[in-house]
Amino acid sequence: MTATILVVDDEPDLEALVLQKFRKQIRDGVVSFIFAHDGLEALQSIEQHPAVDMVLSDINMPRMDGLSLLQKLQEAEDKKSTVIVSAYGDMSNIRTAMNRGAFDFLTKPIDFGDLELTIDKTIRHVEMMREARRRQAEAERAHASLSRYFSPQIASRLACDGEADGMAVHWREIATIFTDITSFTTLVESATPEVLGSLLNEYVGGMTDVVFAHEGTVAKIIGDAIQVLFNAPGDQPDYAARAVACAHDLDIWAEQFRERWKARDVSFGATRIGVHAGPALVGNFGGSRFFDYTAYGDTINTAARLEAANKHLGTRICVSAAIANGVERFQGRPVGDLVLRGRSEPLRAFEPLPSERFKGAATTQYSEAFAKLEAGDAAAMPAFAALVGLHADDALAGFHLRRLLNGAKGVSMKLE
Repeated sequence: MTATILVVDDEPDLEALVLQKFRKQIRDGVVSFIFAHDGLEALQSIEQHPAVDMVLSDINMPRMDGLSLLQKLQEAEDKKSTVIVSAYGDMSNIRTAMNRGAFDFLTKPIDFGDLELTIDKTIRHVEMMREARRRQAEAERAHASLSRYFSPQIASRLACDGEADGMAVHWREIATIFTDITSFTTLVESATPEVLGSLLNEYVGGMTDVVFAHEGTVAKIIGDAIQVLFNAPGDQPDYAARAVACAHDLDIWAEQFRERWKARDVSFGATRIGVHAGPALVGNFGGSRFFDYTAYGDTINTAARLEAANKHLGTRICVSAAIANGVERFQGRPVGDLVLRGRSEPLRAFEPLPSERFKGAATTQYSEAFAKLEAGDAAAMPAFAALVGLHADDALAGFHLRRLLNGAKGVSMKLE
């Protein structure tokens, strides 16, 4: 890289002298020089040559002196590293120059050996500052990109601390959430573009804010569906508990959202949520040209199947035993052993409950009825019937009662 130096001095012989003393460096492409005879001409030269790397300026010049030029250069957005040249012993001007932001100073008569060393030092400083600005710009761009997927805390850490190496594809234990909206296709077909756009943007924005509040990672947004990861890219030992807490808050926010739009005569479906934990292939699958941080594998597919299972169960949140067992003092009730679509082996699933509901008498009554169902006790049917009689809005209890009335037994069930 050729360093461009602007020399500002009204001495008529200085230009020829500088070109003579630095002829080898100029010939080798190490430096190039531009000359101006006062501060005003220097500012015009910088407008014409914005890539000037440093300024070497005398103080005493006509029209605009060196100290005034220095002040103008320091006020500019692209501040130029400036070396001030002053008469020997003129400490007052030297102090003023340094206070105004001069990088260094030289005294007259100029020692060209000293000048060469000062130029080398100044150019190294300029290159160091440019590299720092480049890194900062890259970090800001990375942060802007990462902020689309990660909470602000994680995005900042990845962008600034060099942890982006964790973006490489690798196997990792994670918890994942899948969300979807009931009857969304019908809404798409009936709503105007303006309403649908406003509706979906508010929904996705609000749901994403909830995820970020729990320091989760938004892996995918496809229409109304959202995929969330925990324990990726950074370590979160409590990832199962985070996933459950996030699922509860997503459910609360989504229900409040439904009510707000219902008041505006827009029927928005319920949000169904599936949560599972296990190994997954995680990383940037976008190659070198596109950033697509996501996860693939059976763990992801299972979470999606659990989300769909809510439709049959009448629940809004369904989590696997891997999640329930990973949460200390998990609060929820068993759903049963689900044979999910595309699976041959059953998976124990649970409905997580808010603390106040978990501690209620209805949950105890459900647990007793479920224990009878699991044991093959004929008393399961009247137990569930009594529960539904007291709590007609308990969709999961109603689901089991219908199964029993249709001749089903036990807690294992195949869902299509």
